[in-house]
Amino acid sequence: MKKYAISAVILVFVIIFAALVVRRIRGQRVVARRGGMTAVAVEIEPVRRQTLYREGRFTGSLLPRTQFVVAPKVSGRLEKLLVDMGDRIESGQLVAVLDSEEYALQVAQSQAEVDVARSVLLDAESSLTVANNDLRRMTDLHQQEVASDAQLDEVQARQLAAEARVQVARAQIRQREAALKSAETRLGYTRLHAVWNSRGGARMVAARFADEGTMLRANDPVVSIVETESLLAVIHVIERDYPEVVQGQPVVVRTDARPGEDFEGQVARVAPAIDEHSRHARVEIEIPNPEGLLAPGMFIRAAIRFEERPEALTVPAAAVSRRNGRQGVFVADKETMTGRFVEIVPGIVSGGMQEVIEPELDGYVITLGQHLLEDGAAITLPGSGRADGGTSRGGAE
Repeated sequence: MKKYAISAVILVFVIIFAALVVRRIRGQRVVARRGGMTAVAVEIEPVRRQTLYREGRFTGSLLPRTQFVVAPKVSGRLEKLLVDMGDRIESGQLVAVLDSEEYALQVAQSQAEVDVARSVLLDAESSLTVANNDLRRMTDLHQQEVASDAQLDEVQARQLAAEARVQVARAQIRQREAALKSAETRLGYTRLHAVWNSRGGARMVAARFADEGTMLRANDPVVSIVETESLLAVIHVIERDYPEVVQGQPVVVRTDARPGEDFEGQVARVAPAIDEHSRHARVEIEIPNPEGLLAPGMFIRAAIRFEERPEALTVPAAAVSRRNGRQGVFVADKETMTGRFVEIVPGIVSGGMQEVIEPELDGYVITLGQHLLEDGAAITLPGSGRADGGTSRGGAE
């Protein structure tokens, strides 16, 4: 009885082991004995002709095409802030006002000094007129030998002094007028305008740095202004790709903030030199953004088309495998239901498709299960037994 029990236990283990082996084999291939060969279950797709693009793919960030900060040129208390973050503004629009009382008083003082200087000039010009008349009379008397040389010299000296006072008064007027203009300019600086001269219409207030009532020093930022109707995508290309990136190339940009949407742009500028530390070159891509779907600071992925291959002979990239150091594909033979290994000369890869430069292929290639095949191995399609059955993922074009 003990001997039979041991035999039963051994038999159970053998059955379990055999079941596991069969299950493993069924997961990899369908056993269908045909002419002494084991047919491997595979999936196929057709050889196609289509346009492929050789692309460079890069990552980067979006930046505003132009950006500047509005700041006062003079110190003072921020009395009014007329815009806020997100507002659209036009060039020349008033955005903030500083307390101007002190600067208005300086203008009034400078104006009074100009008026005083003009009065001094009138007095000096009157004195010069008298001195000129005295000089003419004294000159006539001197010619008649009635007045002495000393008297004539004295009158001439007074006339020259009067002329000098007129010149000084006129210079003082110019000085006071310059001071007045300077005071008026400082008064004008208390009204902050956002002004730009480059192309483009309205822009946006990107950030606010101060609130009403804040004491500001000269050049303290108040708001920042950005252009969002056109953005720059900034990427960095490595030395290998640098020669192929040229100004004007079309670029497709994608961002996680707008999944499934493509934004078209073009290369606007390429740095003339590669950074010796990073071995990268800066490339700027201009992207129209009239609807405001993109925003500065977004992370982007950019695809630059380096080359176009129209009517290229293609197979799925998944179909490419290696045998004995050779790269190729397994072509499904419909007549013999076998997989024939064909060595290929590969071209570019784009969108999961591999270009085949040589040889000329047609029919179907095996895309799943080829790792179990050798040249001439038998194949089958699960559920059909034909190489062009309904379970294949491909179809004739």
